[in-house]
Amino acid sequence: MVDWAAIEGIFGRNAGTEELESFYPIRPECLADIPKTRFRPRVGKTLSSRRWHAAFSEDGHLDIEKVLRRIQRGGIHPSIKGLVWEFLLGCFDPNSTFDERNQLREQRRERYGMWKTECQKIVPVIGSGKIITKPIITDDGQPIGVEGGDVPPDVSDKKVAQWMQSLHQIGLDVVRTDRALVFYEDEANQAKLWDVLAIYSWVDADIGYVQGMNDICSPMVILLEDEADAFWCFERAMRRLRENFRCSTTSIGVQSQLGTLSQVVKTVDPKLHQHLEDLDGGEYLFAFRMLMVLFRREFSFVDALYLWEVMWAMEYNPNIFSYYEQPDAALDDETTEPIDPKMLKQYGKFQRKNVQCGHADKTSALSVFLVASVLETKNKQILKDAKGLDDVVNILGEITGNLDAKKACQKALKIQDKYLKKAKKS
Repeated sequence: MVDWAAIEGIFGRNAGTEELESFYPIRPECLADIPKTRFRPRVGKTLSSRRWHAAFSEDGHLDIEKVLRRIQRGGIHPSIKGLVWEFLLGCFDPNSTFDERNQLREQRRERYGMWKTECQKIVPVIGSGKIITKPIITDDGQPIGVEGGDVPPDVSDKKVAQWMQSLHQIGLDVVRTDRALVFYEDEANQAKLWDVLAIYSWVDADIGYVQGMNDICSPMVILLEDEADAFWCFERAMRRLRENFRCSTTSIGVQSQLGTLSQVVKTVDPKLHQHLEDLDGGEYLFAFRMLMVLFRREFSFVDALYLWEVMWAMEYNPNIFSYYEQPDAALDDETTEPIDPKMLKQYGKFQRKNVQCGHADKTSALSVFLVASVLETKNKQILKDAKGLDDVVNILGEITGNLDAKKACQKALKIQDKYLKKAKKS
């Protein structure tokens, strides 16, 4: 059995002396094509390996309040990023012990292995270190065949057929994912990402696989060496994002968040909202990609990870683990009971404000206010130069590589505060 208490104690001990780029090396031929990275670990602000390990008690209880405060000030050092993300995303309870987490991790690995075995019986390529990029089943359910084994002739089961039809699309997306990173030059690493996405789409058949999930999953695969651990980190991230990927012939997944964005901008900047309405942009479809993949395309890989962890820290709810483990339980922000002030300190800044104001709208994610902050930053230019939606898209496109993640989050919090105050008055 793996001694995770020991690993949590030594992982990244000497990593602070290394260059940031060494954690996520870029292929030399791609250096000129990627956005400039702004994030740098800062002593006294960034959550370091030393600060992280010092936040645990002797038996493994985590002082989440201290950790959140540090992340919100300066992000997480790359050497411990994966371990910290597991807590931010609700994989583990800060009030658990090393032994309890070790046991839970082993249970989850066994469950993932069981699902993987199920999938391998249907498509033997899974777990082989290879990926599929060509269809293995026709639209009417007829098997085409796949390298590495025969496809079972009976694919009359609708779930099996739909899942098999998605596998080659997952493969095509995987080979396009984070191509600038040296990590994905190794076919085994591409296969690891493909396996995780394929198995997730098998487990969550209701949503399945949708393009963009690869952009969310890729960092987990890079940060967490064990494939099962990466899967569970991704699964937890999808708990908060999965509705964004629920699409039908009549609606897109992020539609509810786009509606919230429209309401936020209308409340805090009615002039800008009216201008967008006049340009037939009142549905805010130009923000679709930002919300779908959490600004992955607007930032460098390093800065996107920094943005995510700051957002997740600000959105953190101390009851997230128990909520995910017991879906029938309610989060504190869904109740009307007053919350202990000491407990409030264990919330992230964004979520704490929602709780204090009794605002529990699930579509009011920090990412919505982040988009609003970007629009506010470009307010004057949009009002002056945007004569159509193409102009709005082009203006927003200028933020790629030029947006400061920390400042954007700080502005998003200010917009949230302004919105909640105005909404309360109305």
